[in-house]
Amino acid sequence: MVLGLESAVFQEDKLIGKRWGRRGKMVKKREEIEKQRMVHIAVERNRRKQMNEYLCVLRSMMPSSYTQRGDQASIVGGTIKFVKELEQLVQWLEGKKQRHEHICYSGQDYSGESKVEVRVIERYANIKMRAENRPKQLLKVALELHSLQLLILHVNVTTIRQMVFYCFSVKIEDECELNTVGEITAAVNQMFQRILVEKGD
Repeated sequence: MVLGLESAVFQEDKLIGKRWGRRGKMVKKREEIEKQRMVHIAVERNRRKQMNEYLCVLRSMMPSSYTQRGDQASIVGGTIKFVKELEQLVQWLEGKKQRHEHICYSGQDYSGESKVEVRVIERYANIKMRAENRPKQLLKVALELHSLQLLILHVNVTTIRQMVFYCFSVKIEDECELNTVGEITAAVNQMFQRILVEKGD
C-alpha cells in the first residue's frame, strides 16, 4: 500500500515537472519574441528619425518655392523638380560654352623631346611649345606664325638647361585661312616640326 502511494506521488511530481518545463519554455519564447519586437521598434524609430533629418536637410538646400508644404511627399517631389531644372541649366551652360569657347589641346612628340599645345578661344589662341634649345629658333617660329596670319601679342620664353619653353599669345587675323581648332593645331605642329629638323644657321 505504501509503495503504491509513493509511486502515485512520484508520477504526479513527474507530471507537474513536465508541465512547469513546458510553461518555462513558453515563457522564454514569449520573452524572446518581445525582445525581437522591441529591437524592431527601436530600429524603425531610428530609421524614421534619420529620414526626417535628411528631409530637413533637403528642404534647407532648396528654394522655398519648391517646398511650400512640409510633408515628405512634397519635399521629395520638390527635390526631384529642382534637380531636373539644375540638369537643364547645366546642359544649357555647356552648350553655350561650346558655342562661344572652342578649346583644343594637341601634342605631338618629336624624338621624345618636343611638344606643342594649342588652345583657342574665339579669335585668340595660346600656343605652347617645348623643344631642345637651338640658335635662331625663336625668330624662325615668330616668322612662321606671322606667315600663318597669327598676330603675336605676347611671348614668354623659359630656358631650363638644354630645353626651351615658348608661350605665344596670338590673335587669329581675319585673313587667316585656318578656320578650326584642328586646322590651327595641325598647322602649328607641322611648322614647328619643320623648324626642328632644320639645321641652325
